[in-house]
Amino acid sequence: MTTTTTATRHDIDVLRRLAERYMEIATAPVQDERRRLWADHNSLRPTRVLVLATYGMWNVWCREVFGDGAMQCADPFYREYERTLRMRLFQHGVGDDFILEPWLTVWAARGAGWDDLWGLPFQYIGSGVEGGAWKFNPSLRDWSDARKLVAPRHHIDEQATARDRDRLGEAVGDIIEVSVDRGPACQGFMADISTHLTRLRGLEQFMMDMYDAPERLHEVLAFMRDGILANQAAAEQAGDLGLCDQQNQCMPYCHELKPPQPNCCGAKRKDLWAFAAAQEFTLISPAMHEEFMLRYQKPILESWGLSAYGCCEDLTNKIDMLRQVSNLRIIAVTPRADVARSAEQIGTDYVLSWRPNPADVICCGFDESRIRRIIGEGLAAARGCRVHVHLKDVETVEGEPDRLARWVRIVRDVAERV
Repeated sequence: MTTTTTATRHDIDVLRRLAERYMEIATAPVQDERRRLWADHNSLRPTRVLVLATYGMWNVWCREVFGDGAMQCADPFYREYERTLRMRLFQHGVGDDFILEPWLTVWAARGAGWDDLWGLPFQYIGSGVEGGAWKFNPSLRDWSDARKLVAPRHHIDEQATARDRDRLGEAVGDIIEVSVDRGPACQGFMADISTHLTRLRGLEQFMMDMYDAPERLHEVLAFMRDGILANQAAAEQAGDLGLCDQQNQCMPYCHELKPPQPNCCGAKRKDLWAFAAAQEFTLISPAMHEEFMLRYQKPILESWGLSAYGCCEDLTNKIDMLRQVSNLRIIAVTPRADVARSAEQIGTDYVLSWRPNPADVICCGFDESRIRRIIGEGLAAARGCRVHVHLKDVETVEGEPDRLARWVRIVRDVAERV
């Protein structure tokens, strides 16, 4: 049991008030309407244009608005859930089609994390400027270092996981369900190979490797592919894969697969969505992208039910290549992509996830006429496609967080007119 002090009582009171407000929203009928719309949309049925505006603590403006100094909880454990609830309540105010689920997630304590998944550390050289650039400081400098790579195990610290679950449950479990995510470490960017390869080897170096040492690069890629597949399979075999362990960079609903549900373990990968990207390959030719990345990502993606591909990379010239992925359903059309050419190739075969450039529409001033022109042109180019508009990677709102809600209202209006 948690020892209750005055400070702890204060933190719990803060959480309980937020949880009550949040549950009123998360159980409202509009959430079921959004579930229906996303299920139709991601099953390639015609719907209105869906709109998303997403963000997180990786964005500078979020660290300013939702940083520790803006929170009321003193205990770091409770503070993280306070932050989660406040960010979700803010999301409600944005007014987009984001589904607010009626549960809070406790992440199981896993043996490996983002920075140490492969046994070699991820290292960076920063600029010293908040939100500024940084560069990789690779630890896989010599091919002999590849012997130090360790495949990620699926391991859960049950004692630590139960402690966190019980602590949050004692605080708010009578108001909101506490769901434990026991899924594999290798999901999303931790399973797309490209993200971690670049951190291990370096961006310029792996590009040179494709010419100078293709056999050695293939060996590392095969090791990472097999390690990811084994990690995911182990979680599945242990009964730890849950219906919340699915990602597609929008809302993971469709009619073909099982919807997210809290505390529902024992799922199979074929029941769920998977996501991958290769942002680091944006300047690589389709042929070399296929040889040195997609062929290794393909068996990972195809072990799941449906998949989404792309984050910020330009895939305009790679859509034919992506057709090799048999369960592909969503393709990202990013700020640098040619929307018209992408839409022509995608048609109604896939969902077109259009991501307009945040620098054009929200980060560098807020010009409504400019936003209307950009969104109107993009939606006109994608007419007839199964398209949603996704604003992401917003680093600054120039001190005006309400821009996100204003942007959503403008996009909805434009979509109704196009």
